[in-house]
Amino acid sequence: MQDSFDFATIIFLGLAAFVIWRLYSVLGMRTGHEGSPRDMPRPARSPSESNVVPIPGARAPVEEPEIVMGQPDPDRWKGYAEPGGPVANALDAIAAADGGFDARGFTEGAKSAYEMIVSAFAAGDRKMLRDLLAKDVFEGFSAAIGDREKRGETMSTTFVSLDKAEIADAQLRGSSAQVTIRFVSKLITATRDGSGAVVDGSADKVVDVVDVWTFAREAGSRDPNWKLVATEAGQ
Repeated sequence: MQDSFDFATIIFLGLAAFVIWRLYSVLGMRTGHEGSPRDMPRPARSPSESNVVPIPGARAPVEEPEIVMGQPDPDRWKGYAEPGGPVANALDAIAAADGGFDARGFTEGAKSAYEMIVSAFAAGDRKMLRDLLAKDVFEGFSAAIGDREKRGETMSTTFVSLDKAEIADAQLRGSSAQVTIRFVSKLITATRDGSGAVVDGSADKVVDVVDVWTFAREAGSRDPNWKLVATEAGQ
């Protein structure tokens, strides 16, 4: 997932793109907590217009929902939101404002974004993060990386599995479409000091991690990219 990463690119690059994506997913990531990284910043949820994460597939070609008596198919979000519930209603509003929105494509893209962002944070890859995060979120992540660098510490994290990625919330605030994903993953993560000694986490222990991340973009914008605008540890 990079500046030009979009669903069409992934399709046309085929196997090559898949290999690249897999390489990114094992670069190492995460901070040191068993429920959430130790030094990963937790910005407040206050997306602005500039808070627009490149999520491949988030605007994949989407089939028009079945229309019944002028209303969208009530099962259009089946598997992603309870029919008639607040999340489904918000997804209806987002889809109405942005006809290219597709829940399945968005969720799959968010999973890729999650792995890439956590990997980039662990690796201290500010360039990657700048492309994936809203400005204020990037500043928080960059500051946390800087603190780690000042301590002479390095972090390594390996994804064992990404078990769940569920839409937990959705909102359309003005023209800003915001979708929150609850991720459940298994990671091996360790932070080492300058001598190589583990000072946080474990080099071989698998831990369960729950994160709740919010992505946003301007509905109807010609730019299909979404950016991460808020993170928090989940339950």
